[in-house]
Amino acid sequence: MKTSATRVALRSFHGGRCSNYQIPEIVNEDFLHYAPGSKERADVQASIKKMTSEEWNIPCVVNGEEIRDIEMEREIPHDNQKTFCKYHYASKDTLQKAVNTSLAAQKDWARMPFQHRAAIWLKAADLMATKYRADILASCMIGQSKTVWQAEIDAAVESIDFLRFDVKFAQEIYDIQPISVEGTWNFMDHRPLEGFCLSITPFNFTAIGIHLPTAAALMGNTVVWKCSDAAVHSNYLCLKIMEEAGLPPGVINFCPADPSLYNDWVIPRKELAGVGFTGSTATFGHIWQEVGKHIHSYNGWPRLVGECGGKNFHLVHESADMETVMAGTVRGTFEYQGQKCSATSRMYVPESMWPELKDRLVEETSKLKMGNVHEDLSTFMGAVIDEKAFRKIKSYIDWAKNDSESEIIVGGKCDDSQGWFVEPTIIQTSNPHSKTITEEIFGPVLTVFVYPNKDFKSMPALVDSSPYALTGSIFAKDRAVIDWVSEELIHSAGNFYVNDKSTGSIVGQQPFGGSRSSGTNDKAGSAAFMQRWCSPRSTKENFYPLRDISYPSMA
Repeated sequence: MKTSATRVALRSFHGGRCSNYQIPEIVNEDFLHYAPGSKERADVQASIKKMTSEEWNIPCVVNGEEIRDIEMEREIPHDNQKTFCKYHYASKDTLQKAVNTSLAAQKDWARMPFQHRAAIWLKAADLMATKYRADILASCMIGQSKTVWQAEIDAAVESIDFLRFDVKFAQEIYDIQPISVEGTWNFMDHRPLEGFCLSITPFNFTAIGIHLPTAAALMGNTVVWKCSDAAVHSNYLCLKIMEEAGLPPGVINFCPADPSLYNDWVIPRKELAGVGFTGSTATFGHIWQEVGKHIHSYNGWPRLVGECGGKNFHLVHESADMETVMAGTVRGTFEYQGQKCSATSRMYVPESMWPELKDRLVEETSKLKMGNVHEDLSTFMGAVIDEKAFRKIKSYIDWAKNDSESEIIVGGKCDDSQGWFVEPTIIQTSNPHSKTITEEIFGPVLTVFVYPNKDFKSMPALVDSSPYALTGSIFAKDRAVIDWVSEELIHSAGNFYVNDKSTGSIVGQQPFGGSRSSGTNDKAGSAAFMQRWCSPRSTKENFYPLRDISYPSMA
């Protein structure tokens, strides 16, 4: 990292600083490319070999103590007859201990001056960028079936960026101070929330796994962390890196567990101050309902921060560059098997462009290599995450095969004999409200609706009819069209792209989040997200002695 000359004033929320500090300049981490013969490729292959030869037994971690209550196993998605690791669910007693530990740890943690909290985050980012980069990639590739490139942009680069940029965003928040007039000094303490925070993280991004608990913790909060079973290995490695960087025991308590135990023993706790969630819309809705049941028993109003799924669109105008549409759609739909929250899953194409675009989509999609991502680094796709996902995606494809208004133009095969493999699949429908173009599938399935060119003006309203509003793209060369569509679809996507695929947000460049059924749109990767984890206190100090209770108007 380069060093910035920018003056940065850092203070703990309790006040008291004797110096101004300069944090390093924060810039996005560079990507490594893992080309044949490169050092980074050799490093990750060595880590894969090491990781697959070891027996992993991952504990819960509460107050720095390893706890093994209920043993579970995690398979390798693309080699589903093999176990990657054993891990442990927390019992009721362990979850209660985790909450109590978080509450006990918060006072000392919140009073640690910000520059010392920030130093832990920056050191952890450097450890991920260097010493542990290959290991974190190998874990993500094996356990979550990501290709080496998808693992690099997630487990390495985005994780590193979150840790570094959150320090920058926190500093910006602490620097938000009110004005003071003669005879007074006004200042703002950006306190942590009062109580403990709960972080519930998904399988599909290791970076989100580390980001949700650390974002809250950086602002002085203490956290109980429920990670996804399918990402337990990479998430545990992230925790160990944070510990090596200096994270004190009890600040983040790592507790995979049966969701019902969280519903029964964690969410009802009166000290619950905030929930950070990424996952399905249905699950977030359930959490919201559970919080609502206990709303009058809490010490305060818990903050609910959620990023859910989407039915992300590509809207294509007749003026669009066809090859850009093709390439962006193949990548946006099929990278990481369509399991990104932002993955393209529906597309609207003018009939004049469709014959040529259809041929190109079929041609390029047919070339995509699917297989064992940690043994063959030349693959474009791996397996979907588990049997439940496989069965769900297959049910939609089977439905399309039997639907008179749908035609599968490429893909459509599913094979679970060696892994949870679903071919990249494109469905053409004549029904703009068909099941596969309206419902979230969360797999490598794209549904295309072809419209008459003359009907383009009605397309934004059709696109906007979705209950989701996460990501979407307009492809056009006509600037007037881009302007008009951008306004017509103002609420259709929290992340909107022009002549680019619906995926690929970068921390600090495209803050991420959507509204409607897609979440609370708190924009991870920005200062807005970090503000959700603090509760400001305004303080006024009066310098002039008060001697009179009357006002001039009373004369």
